[in-house]
Amino acid sequence: MNGIIHPCTHPEDKPAPKNEDEMMVAIFEYIDRLFSIVRPRRLLYMAIDGVAPRAKMNQQRSRRFRASKEGMEAAVEKQRVREEILAKGGFLPPEEIKERFDSNCITPGTEFMDNLAKCLRYYIADRLNNDPGWKNLTVILSDASAPGEGEHKIMDYIRRQRAQPNHDPNTHHCLCGADADLIMLGLATHEPNFTIIREEFKPNKPKPCGLCNQFGHEVKDCEGLPREKKGKHDELADSLPCAEGEFIFLRLNVLREYLERELTMASLPFTFDVERSIDDWVFMCFFVGNDFLPHLPSLEIRENAIDRLVNIYKNVVHKTGGYLTESGYVNLQRVQMIMLAVGEVEDSIFKKRKDDEDSFRRRQKEKRKRMKRDQPAFTPSGILTPHALGSRNSPGSQVASNPRQAAYEMRMQNNSSPSISPNTSFTSDGSPSPIGGIKRKAEDSDSEPEPEDNVRLWEAGWKQRYYKNKFDVDAADEKFRRKVVQSYVEGLCWVLRYYYQGCASWKWYYPFHYAPFASDFEGIADMPSDFEKGTKPFKPLEQLMGVFPAASGNFLPPSWRKLMSDPDSSIIDFYPEDFAIDLNGKKYAWQGVALLPFVDERRLRAALEEVYPDLTPEETRRNSLGGDVLFVGKHHPLHDFILELYQTGSTEPVDVPPELCHGIQGKFSLDEEAILPDQIVCSPVPMLRDLTQNTVVSINFKDPQFAEDYIFKAVMLPGARKPAAVLKPSDWEKSSNGRQWKPQLGFNRDRRPVHLDQAAFRTLGHVMPRGSGTGIYSNAAPPPATYQGNLYRPLLRGQAQIPKLMSNMRPQDSWRGPPPLFQQQRFDRGVGAEPLLPWNRMLQTQNAAFQPNQYQMLAGPGGYPPRRDDRGGRQGYPREGRKYPLPPPSGRYNWN
Repeated sequence: MNGIIHPCTHPEDKPAPKNEDEMMVAIFEYIDRLFSIVRPRRLLYMAIDGVAPRAKMNQQRSRRFRASKEGMEAAVEKQRVREEILAKGGFLPPEEIKERFDSNCITPGTEFMDNLAKCLRYYIADRLNNDPGWKNLTVILSDASAPGEGEHKIMDYIRRQRAQPNHDPNTHHCLCGADADLIMLGLATHEPNFTIIREEFKPNKPKPCGLCNQFGHEVKDCEGLPREKKGKHDELADSLPCAEGEFIFLRLNVLREYLERELTMASLPFTFDVERSIDDWVFMCFFVGNDFLPHLPSLEIRENAIDRLVNIYKNVVHKTGGYLTESGYVNLQRVQMIMLAVGEVEDSIFKKRKDDEDSFRRRQKEKRKRMKRDQPAFTPSGILTPHALGSRNSPGSQVASNPRQAAYEMRMQNNSSPSISPNTSFTSDGSPSPIGGIKRKAEDSDSEPEPEDNVRLWEAGWKQRYYKNKFDVDAADEKFRRKVVQSYVEGLCWVLRYYYQGCASWKWYYPFHYAPFASDFEGIADMPSDFEKGTKPFKPLEQLMGVFPAASGNFLPPSWRKLMSDPDSSIIDFYPEDFAIDLNGKKYAWQGVALLPFVDERRLRAALEEVYPDLTPEETRRNSLGGDVLFVGKHHPLHDFILELYQTGSTEPVDVPPELCHGIQGKFSLDEEAILPDQIVCSPVPMLRDLTQNTVVSINFKDPQFAEDYIFKAVMLPGARKPAAVLKPSDWEKSSNGRQWKPQLGFNRDRRPVHLDQAAFRTLGHVMPRGSGTGIYSNAAPPPATYQGNLYRPLLRGQAQIPKLMSNMRPQDSWRGPPPLFQQQRFDRGVGAEPLLPWNRMLQTQNAAFQPNQYQMLAGPGGYPPRRDDRGGRQGYPREGRKYPLPPPSGRYNWN
């Protein structure tokens, strides 16, 4: 659910919601869209991140401190640029007086998350009452009061249900989320039908400027120019086409086929088991980094580290005598052999990384030189900016909107341009250079400033420098290195156990910012890998104290907030106002390591004991740990059973009857804040109505419980049927063009790819409107008058068909647009004309840059309706045009 909450509360590609109520409605609409795509039939499990294990809290702390620091820096920069623009006479819209939304409030224990839980209860009740698609669905809500990360609460539910005798081994699971670890978690379940739905990532989405709200530049480049009117009624002004985000299905059964092919090994001294091999692959992926451990210095995922690990694994596994893992437990002796094999090539990896970086910088420098050499020596700006012929009506050719600033810039540009005398010499790139020579400024240099790298992993002595710079210890300190390696090995065991068995310890965490080298993993076979049992998670407000910076202290009670800012506080060192970010060989700050002090749990609890009495009853309620709540409607078989529990007032937990709930098992207990039939469900959002005729019932639900030392078997269950194979043995062979075959898109095996051939592209280029203004790849949306109704609805039989309409147009009249519909010739399907549906599909499956023009054949340049010419046809051409014969049907695309 957190992957839904964040983009709905502070979106990047559209205006942010004005208040919390709009945020809640946006979350509801997002869930509705997902529901209509996936259409679950048995269960909808909605899991929000609760209190996380201590190992995860370190990453959460780093993220929240960064977000707070970057937000404050952005606000200061925005104010500085605003003052500069206004001082130069620029134009900016009045600054909106609104409180900046602090995304740190999306953390368990805050009032925002408590309100979100109430809103989701209302939303579920509304849909179960009124939406037929939810009619027979079981809905489980695990809000932020239930401890655990959202995806791991879902995995824990699946593991515990798989261990029940009534579980259907052929259940289809669909998990929503964009995190890569969902792929590993899905593989770890060993369920044959597991799909991940995620919103398609589209990089470089345009974002509006934070000062003038116009597109095309960032805050630092804002010039304070007034927004230009676009369209007769300004209807096209800087409004991006509001296309909904597209989703993709990631089918893990196809990934399992790839992995089976990749990991199959011949002549093994033990029996090959694809399920165990996949578990080993998941384990090896932890070495390139995850939410709980930093990646090894020699293993970068962008340098094909996973492929390198797989190759080493296949070479070494013959010597190990077995697999690295079993049901979430690690065989350290076998892991040591893999890591030492990686350590043997560490030196060559570091040298190759340096060579690749130098080669990339050299190419970039040559590219900048070429671009600089091709630029003209002087280009006038402002109202004298040159424009292409025929583009007098383009936006940049208007009169200066800020004449004072334009005149000032032209004078400064003229004064700064040196005059070229006959005695002036020229440099190799063609630019003038005085004979005496002028020392070039640092900012004029072709090379970008690179962060200083004191470790220099590509030079001899890299291990000593690494430990000295990163850990501030001497590399000869064998005891300390052993401690770092032991902590990392514990981390590997903890993470694998977390993925396969659940949280082994809520208290454990990796106590360093950096990882050791692979070559240091000597003698790890005898290292202990057990964890303290019976540990409990933090309470919500305690976690807030552990992950929040002082700037987000407004989400905490006043006396707790004081501990974060009072100089005399015993834990003031946990909340630095500023902190260093070590780029650690990276280029951007967000890739670096935030050097924050680790929170000492004992000191934190001791300081909080003094302020616990200050909590109000409402804050005490928010500080308590909760559980899952199950909802059903009146048509569900469980409805009457649950209603009877409330009528009898049962105080003891009751077993869930699996025959009434698709085999789901667990315990029911009465909910003090239950939603009950014939009781009004009040809307927490003022713009939404109350539910006066409610028939939904809710009850507390708890997963089946097992002994603490119980081991969930990581195997495919008996009776599970593997999906039909998608990849074929012959498809793995290298094709003629050197690329491997890829599986089909979508779920329809018989779907034919639709595309345009060269003749079709020539036809499109021949009839598309030509002229000044926007080009053929214009992003301007068509005016509403040109497409009424649903864009994606195919035309009915008998309507005019676009391909034939285009084929009857004269080339010289193509700029005028098509004739009115009542003048167009109609075609019947029986006389050889193809149905329009293929054409619609062709238009909708073109390249994204080409798509905006699919409606321009109905309009003029830029999407405006074309102006009719009343002067008749062009000279020398008859008005009626030549009767071109219809092309014969190709039969290539046949959907009948």
